[in-house]
Amino acid sequence: MKQIAYQFHRVIEEREAEIKYLQFGQFIDVNIFQFGREQCNAQHSYGPAIRNHYLFHYIVSGTGKLLSTDRTGIVHTYTIHAGEGFLIVPQQINTYCADQDDPWEYMWLEFDGSSISKPLIAAGLDQDHPVWVPDTDADRSDMQGILETLIKNHNDSAYNLIGYTFLFLDVLLRSGADKRVKAKDRVKDHYISSAVSYIERYYSKDLSVSEIASVCGLNRSYFSKIFKEVMGVTPQQYLLRYRMSQACNLLKHTRSPIREISHAIGYPDQLHFSRAFKASFHMSPREWRKQNS
Repeated sequence: MKQIAYQFHRVIEEREAEIKYLQFGQFIDVNIFQFGREQCNAQHSYGPAIRNHYLFHYIVSGTGKLLSTDRTGIVHTYTIHAGEGFLIVPQQINTYCADQDDPWEYMWLEFDGSSISKPLIAAGLDQDHPVWVPDTDADRSDMQGILETLIKNHNDSAYNLIGYTFLFLDVLLRSGADKRVKAKDRVKDHYISSAVSYIERYYSKDLSVSEIASVCGLNRSYFSKIFKEVMGVTPQQYLLRYRMSQACNLLKHTRSPIREISHAIGYPDQLHFSRAFKASFHMSPREWRKQNS
């Protein structure tokens, strides 16, 4: 089984002076964590596993199966062929396995960021609809070409690597927009996009679900219902996840005291922040920083 993998933090560790600036400057909206390519043996599988970031696989050749949970926790099985792809979302339980007779070769990209949710919504990819099927051969070729270029040029500057990631998202938006989306669903997506933008802008404030719903012009009950339908988590869970992701960035890429990080992400009480962080990552902020700095 031949495997090539590159972790983004390893690529930029050689440029230590750039790490903090790039991670907290231009790259807070879209960031990449690892990418690579693998030719799998027959029935080679990975999982069950849970990811902390979004993970996209593009199938270069062969076929395989993805088993993943939907928003209600029900497991679905998808058969995925060459020229197609699949998305794994954070905190989703999944397993994927190469075919016995025609095992797949795939390329992958692990990514995240404050602006990731909206393009994925627009592309029609979510926990309930994880399979990407391109509209045209040109879209398929573009996707494969971008990922191959990313892997080939893994020693390029951080700016180039992020640039390839934006091109990757562009292909998803061009080709992956789900034909099943109806007019009323697009209206829901508009509301949720506004809510996500508001959360990402004001997450450091004392936000309430009622306030976010009011900004969208909806009552709290209906807003919470459609947010869960579209995003797969409640507004409170999304806000918590977003705050914790920002906390991880600050813990990893700054030397700010934990009490300052707590205030920066919307927790005036450091003890409350530490409890929420430990509930999410099963370790204290201090322990997480020590392991990931």
